[in-house]
Amino acid sequence: MPTKDDGADKEKCFELFKDIGLDEGTARNTVANKKVTTNLITVIDEAGVTGGCDRTVGNLLYTVATKYPGNALPNRPTLLQYIVTSKVKTAAQLDAALAFLAAIGPDKLDLKKFEEACGVGIEVSTEDIQNAVNEVFEENKEKILELRYRINVGELLGHVRKRLPWADAKVTKGLVDAKLVELLGPKTAADDEKPTKKKKEKPAKVEEKAAPIAAPEKPPEEELNPFLIFPNPEENFKVHTDVHFSDGSILRCCNTKELLDKHLKATGGKVLTRFPPEPNGYLHIGHAKAMFIDFGLAKDRNGGCYLRYDDTNPEAEKKEYIDHIEEIVRWMGWEPFKITYTSDYFQELYELAVELIKRGHAYVDHQTPDEVKEYREKKLNSPWRDRPISESLKLFEDMRRGLIEEGKATLRMKQDMQSDNYNMYDLIAYRIKFTPHPHAGDKWCIYPSYDYAHCTVDSLENVTHSLCTLEFETRRASYYWLLHSLGIYQPYVWEYSRLNVSNTVMSKRKLNRLVTEKWVDGWDDPRLMTLAGLRRRGMTPTSINAFVRGIGITRSDGTLISVERLEYHVREELNKTAARTMVVLNPLKVVITNLEANSVIEVDGKKWPDAQADDPSALYKIPFSNVVYIERSDFRMQDSKDYYGLAPGKSVILRYAFPIKCTEVILADDNETILEIRAEYDPSKKTKPKGVLHWVSQPSPGVDPLKMEVRLFERLFLSENPAELDNWLGDLNPNSKVIVPNAYGVSSLKEAKVGDTFQFERLGYFVVDKDSTVEKLVFNRTVTLKGSYGKGGK
Repeated sequence: MPTKDDGADKEKCFELFKDIGLDEGTARNTVANKKVTTNLITVIDEAGVTGGCDRTVGNLLYTVATKYPGNALPNRPTLLQYIVTSKVKTAAQLDAALAFLAAIGPDKLDLKKFEEACGVGIEVSTEDIQNAVNEVFEENKEKILELRYRINVGELLGHVRKRLPWADAKVTKGLVDAKLVELLGPKTAADDEKPTKKKKEKPAKVEEKAAPIAAPEKPPEEELNPFLIFPNPEENFKVHTDVHFSDGSILRCCNTKELLDKHLKATGGKVLTRFPPEPNGYLHIGHAKAMFIDFGLAKDRNGGCYLRYDDTNPEAEKKEYIDHIEEIVRWMGWEPFKITYTSDYFQELYELAVELIKRGHAYVDHQTPDEVKEYREKKLNSPWRDRPISESLKLFEDMRRGLIEEGKATLRMKQDMQSDNYNMYDLIAYRIKFTPHPHAGDKWCIYPSYDYAHCTVDSLENVTHSLCTLEFETRRASYYWLLHSLGIYQPYVWEYSRLNVSNTVMSKRKLNRLVTEKWVDGWDDPRLMTLAGLRRRGMTPTSINAFVRGIGITRSDGTLISVERLEYHVREELNKTAARTMVVLNPLKVVITNLEANSVIEVDGKKWPDAQADDPSALYKIPFSNVVYIERSDFRMQDSKDYYGLAPGKSVILRYAFPIKCTEVILADDNETILEIRAEYDPSKKTKPKGVLHWVSQPSPGVDPLKMEVRLFERLFLSENPAELDNWLGDLNPNSKVIVPNAYGVSSLKEAKVGDTFQFERLGYFVVDKDSTVEKLVFNRTVTLKGSYGKGGK
């Protein structure tokens, strides 16, 4: 590998890069960038193609050199072998491989899972691609005929890519172009005319960087904008789903032209989404993904997102949860278009239920919960399923008026008890509960179920995109069956994978148990993946949203995301925003014998690594006196070559201050416990030892440094996936919270406020906790300085 940036080395690299198939321009630009050059040469060596290779392999190797995740370097040689043997041969396969490797980091590669993730061995024929192209053109024919050659070809390619992710991109593009000509004929003069656009204000000129990195291909549009996968509101006329009935009939649910026109008139064609949490617990990081998708899509399309409280159960909701949800949504950076409650629509929902009965699609049932369960298991109709409509109407009115006891009657939807889909087994629409509602008061004693209210309120609020996690996919049939049966507008439903993070639990039941049984210190315990807990731990909404965006809004379910991936994004941000300071967790006293006891020297500490000496705002003052404290772990009685701490007769530098040399060790009576160190400092700074230690000193003679409590947090659970364990509480990490009661900090920290974040040099990132008092500050460790997922903070 070249070590000097001279002409001969550059020319050798240039020829090597051409030998692997890079075009001349890309090769020249790469040579001009030292980092990419170094990476690419290393990749070529690892791949064993120093003698050259074909262009396809070369372009893939270039992508590896520029995009390979730094946390997964041990697995790079394996990926390179898959590339040179043409098992991974397309950009799509490589992108999938890089994402898979980034998720597992340095862990041992499961080849079977790896091959499944990136389509190894899957052959897509030209005929398969042609069939997919034909399907996409058929679905988008109206739009293509209207826009002709101004159609967004990238969007059409994206639809084909969704059907056949491992298809050859060039072949796909060629077939799409040919299909356009087949459908539209040759381009006309009108097709070449550019549509008139309003002139935009020119952006400020940005100075061009020297030697830009040339990428062989632009990333796909949907990678830059994850919301491109969603259709526009005016396209919501297609069949949403096919509901297959046990008698062989099929219901194809879609909006009529009249319903869609009415909807578009009401919304002005704007995108409207909804974030619908149940106010029965605190939001967790999975909700951060839901917020990103719901609010993010609305923001991307200049629409609005409802914050809708799904408050159908009066016994579970608490004002504490409602207040918390609104606060956390805004803390995460999202602003609701409108705050609503399902209970706002109780009257409309009741009227629609009456209409459902009148249409013969609902009936009042008297089965007990156990009987309902038994009949569902046996696929049997309720004895009251075919009672007269008039009778069900009267009984439903009696339910509303409180004339029937709780548990003696429900309103059930008349769906299909012999269906293959359990969610079509005559779901309950209303039940009786003589419990006042926190929001609606005591007006109602019947309450709608989630299965009934969720979709109908989506329709009433003219939601354009109803987005939810994959476990709701089986409810599509009942969702659209109900809206179709009522003859009301049907939103576009799309499901995405849940966010599963390692070493934690996120089910509300488990979280509630951890809190109520006091395994943790409340809903905002920094060890929990609740958003309140992450906030208290010092994680920022920006880094959480970056983490969520990086995962993407895919439909691949069951993936367990390492918590280190979240910590990586947190470090990336805090490295730029958290001021540096010094704190000693386990202090060991060092007495400087050649500095007078009443002498204090002020030195400048840097808040930021690149702080300039002439910028006072980037510096802080540190008193250096004859009594300083270092970490107990930074001293050893026995020195060694690979040890950079302090030892008898050895010197180290105290960061920002002076070199010191250990001259004496004071031991306790047991001749093992170290009480204090005696040392001499070098005021001339001529000594140049390798070791650099953080430290804190007495601000004045006989006065202890600033005392503080520091809480060190680790994973709450020992196992990656504790939710799978029968005895999941037995997997709790006994060392998940370690309290350091008497740490010492530099004097400047006494002004720190709750929520302020710092990097304690050599220790990690920390935030001031709400338990802090005037007498004593409390700090929570957010993350350590380094992790195995990616590059840590400096």
